[in-house]
Amino acid sequence: MKINEIFYSIQGEGKWTGFPNIFIRTTGCNLRCSYCDTKYAYKQGKEKTIQEITKEIKKYYCTKICITGGEPLIQEDIIELIKHLLNLKYSVIVETNGSLKIDFLKNKKNLIISLDIKTPSSKMHEKMFLQNINMLTKKDQIKFIIKNKKDYEYARIIIQKFKPKCDVFFQPVWKTNSEKLAKWILEDYLKVKLGLQIHKIIWGDKKGV
Repeated sequence: MKINEIFYSIQGEGKWTGFPNIFIRTTGCNLRCSYCDTKYAYKQGKEKTIQEITKEIKKYYCTKICITGGEPLIQEDIIELIKHLLNLKYSVIVETNGSLKIDFLKNKKNLIISLDIKTPSSKMHEKMFLQNINMLTKKDQIKFIIKNKKDYEYARIIIQKFKPKCDVFFQPVWKTNSEKLAKWILEDYLKVKLGLQIHKIIWGDKKGV
């Protein structure tokens, strides 16, 4: 499969925020979100076998792995990689952009599905497969990346309609007003978590952190 980068850092988003993670970033994405912060992963990367990937991750004394992109689910061997990592007793989180069916990821112990739901400012929201929400369990998570009040209202309506079983994160687009987002969440008494990209707070908008 084609891999953009493998690195060890602090997880900055979602329920593993603050924990050291090994990140496996795959190459390629089927979406082109307006606020994408990993455009370098659209095409850049090298073909690696599962054995080569395993050799790289074993450099790090860490049991948590985040498979991200790009969009990992467009990789042909992604399920084989996930099964291999789970067999090695890693805890794995797979970040997916919400446009592809996730049914083949269900019911795997120690695997967390991190499902993005794109909002209108991304210009990709019409490509979402919203029925994915019904496939999630309590151990999974949903992330909405929010730029403005229109995005917020869109996300609010979706969670009220689907009533997800898992944690839901409202995350502001980097360098937008997180205070306003916090205010809207409090005013509407939403049972969601405000997510901040702490890796960017620590290191700024850098690659490989």
